[in-house]
Amino acid sequence: MKVSVFGLGYVGCVSAACLASMGHEVIGVDVNQVKVDLVNDGKAPVVEERIGELIAEVVRTGALRATDDVREAITGSEVSLICVGTPSEPNGSLCTTYLERVTEQIGAALAEGARKGGRHTVVFRSTMLPGTCLNLLVPILEKAVGGTAGVDVGVAVNPEFLREGTSVRDFFDPPKTVIGELDPASGDAVLALYDGLPGEAFRVPVPTAEAIKYADNAFHGLKIGFANELGAVYRALGVDSHQVMDVFLADRKLNISPAYLRPGFAFGGSCLPKDLRSLVHAAQRADVSVPILSHVLPSNSDHLQRAVELVERTGKRRAGLFGLSFKPGTDDLRESPLVELAERLFGKGYDLKIYDANVSLSRLLGANREYIETRLPHLAQLLADSVEEVLEHAEVCLVGTRDPAVLAALPHGDGTVIVDLIHLPDAEARRAEPGYVGLAW
Repeated sequence: MKVSVFGLGYVGCVSAACLASMGHEVIGVDVNQVKVDLVNDGKAPVVEERIGELIAEVVRTGALRATDDVREAITGSEVSLICVGTPSEPNGSLCTTYLERVTEQIGAALAEGARKGGRHTVVFRSTMLPGTCLNLLVPILEKAVGGTAGVDVGVAVNPEFLREGTSVRDFFDPPKTVIGELDPASGDAVLALYDGLPGEAFRVPVPTAEAIKYADNAFHGLKIGFANELGAVYRALGVDSHQVMDVFLADRKLNISPAYLRPGFAFGGSCLPKDLRSLVHAAQRADVSVPILSHVLPSNSDHLQRAVELVERTGKRRAGLFGLSFKPGTDDLRESPLVELAERLFGKGYDLKIYDANVSLSRLLGANREYIETRLPHLAQLLADSVEEVLEHAEVCLVGTRDPAVLAALPHGDGTVIVDLIHLPDAEARRAEPGYVGLAW
């Protein structure tokens, strides 16, 4: 394919050289004449493993050249990858100035007829927040082109997952390929660029593709901070942190796995809250600052509060709660987030009914009974004997269980507000129904 790459920094330079080595005909574009000259001389404008030899080779064979002329690049290509920078503004917001400028330039070149003989596809590879492409850049492109994106000009988002220092290796052996496509033809054009590369390809809506890169980088930062905080605490306690993490990392069932990584309701139970408190307290006693670990429980509490606020926004006063125990299939109420939710709603004066097939006040014993008598002493008057009793009472239903009897009985489109705390099995279908509200989806 004939490809133009706008921006010859790390991402653009590596993308241009690697695509050229795969047999594509590539034109690099940059406003910095020094970078353009370096590439045309067969030299890399960035310091990176393997990139120098790769650029020298593809420039020598004629597969890669560079220019500062946007019209020339558009004339000589059918797909444009935009790899310009999106730095932070002083207040932390994303700077989209370079994205806007190059989008307008490409659109103007297309409007002037620079590209003939087929639809041009504009592919945004720069990191940008969800909504940037559709709400900001597509309108700029359509205005400049004088046409419709997805019809007259292709548009896609194709985030990169290249690590500086190993970016060439990462390009040829990617963890995944993500294509946010405005229309199937745009997605097809991007997929063809990477034909032959390993790894799974995901074709998703444009905002999803934008969001994935932030999910990845936020998690990478969280992992590093988590490991470093644990290391500092364990050093203070005289424990070999690397030995601990060797064992931690060996657990592929719960630790390094999809476990606990699906948005849902707040966590609770007899272990997680207690152990987090103990670990943070130990850090404080050792004068070790652990801002990540110390904010996990407050974050969890804030997430629970989101459910309360969703109920408040409905303006309704009769509420039903399905589920109460910490974990399905048990009657363990200790530090159950659903108990906390019931307590907050009851404390705000909501007329509340609760159904949990596994919870019977007469069967609660020991610490379990003591906990509920302390946190929710009015439980007896709130518990319902059946799903139907709650449904007859409630104007707004909060669903915190996957009990088959509850799922089968939940109404569809009858005016009852459904606040989904767990991502119901039919959540995608329910999204189109009036009254359905997902906690974090």
